[in-house]
Amino acid sequence: MTGMEKVAVVGGTGKLGAAIARRLAKAGREVIIGSRSAEAARKVADELGFGLRGLTNAAAAAAGEIVIVTVPFAAQEATLAEIAPHVAGKIVVDTTVPLVPPKVMRAQLPPEGSAAVRGQALLGEGVTMVSAFHNVAAHKLATDDDVGCDVLVFGDDKGARAKVVELTNEAGLRGLHGGALVNSAAAEALTSVLIFLNKTYGVDGAGIQITGKLREP
Repeated sequence: MTGMEKVAVVGGTGKLGAAIARRLAKAGREVIIGSRSAEAARKVADELGFGLRGLTNAAAAAAGEIVIVTVPFAAQEATLAEIAPHVAGKIVVDTTVPLVPPKVMRAQLPPEGSAAVRGQALLGEGVTMVSAFHNVAAHKLATDDDVGCDVLVFGDDKGARAKVVELTNEAGLRGLHGGALVNSAAAEALTSVLIFLNKTYGVDGAGIQITGKLREP
């Protein structure tokens, strides 16, 4: 590992957040679960184990050095406003996928082009925004099984991307640089395609794998 920054998972009582938090904590990272309720966060942290702690979203964001946001698109704006005073100068990893019920099998990107670009605008230039974890099934990530899924990581700062690629590798996935933050639109839209594939072909959590022999960037 090139660094052992403390990780906060905002919205960490949800399925994706809890799964990411558990895997990173099991791998040896210090991880804090955030929730709107500190009591709910502590309860989930105690259930998951591996030294996880639970705080409010704001307190978790303040304590973390890398902050992973794992909330639904409908809660993105309010959640980012809540943590904004606590994330200046930090890496914020946005996992948000712009799903708009009931048509979740259709890509519906926001006017900004992607949820990640929208998140960067909401938090401002003082935050280094990276996006990741769009195309991995949370219920599979919650197990100890090999998920066999690649995670595309997007961001304008290559160094920040590299740290998030490292986190995904620690979580037992394969993190790959996906380029600039605007490219996040591709992975965000692909989630709707994967949901369609799940329903059409009876897949239990379709994911992606990039073919070809890759060299280190």
